[in-house]
Amino acid sequence: MPSIFTHIIQGEIPSYKIAENDAHVAFLDIRPVAKGHTLIVPKQEIDKWTDLPPDLLSDTMLFAKTVAQHLEHTLKPIRVGLVIEGMEVPHAHIHLIPIYQVGQSMSLSLGVAASQDELAEIAAQCSML
Repeated sequence: MPSIFTHIIQGEIPSYKIAENDAHVAFLDIRPVAKGHTLIVPKQEIDKWTDLPPDLLSDTMLFAKTVAQHLEHTLKPIRVGLVIEGMEVPHAHIHLIPIYQVGQSMSLSLGVAASQDELAEIAAQCSML
């Protein structure tokens, strides 16, 4: 059965997409830990990041780096952190979390639902499309 991320990639579920290439998509997390919390998802549905073929893994990390640099430029956090947990959706993905203050938690359990307006505003500000 396709993952929720596959449904998002195929346009069956709406998302706040900020970047895309032939092999990846980046969209805002609807339960962000911080403003601009973005998911980097390979379009190929593979459950665990450790199962990604080496070329796809390296391409995914390079895509994540490009998106993270863009988030740094547009949102002006101190840094953009990276979390790979992979428990919530059986589709390999990376969380990019802007860090705005020293000591800020990046725990995914602290995410709170964001409003549609808030996500749309951030997506417009951060879009690379």
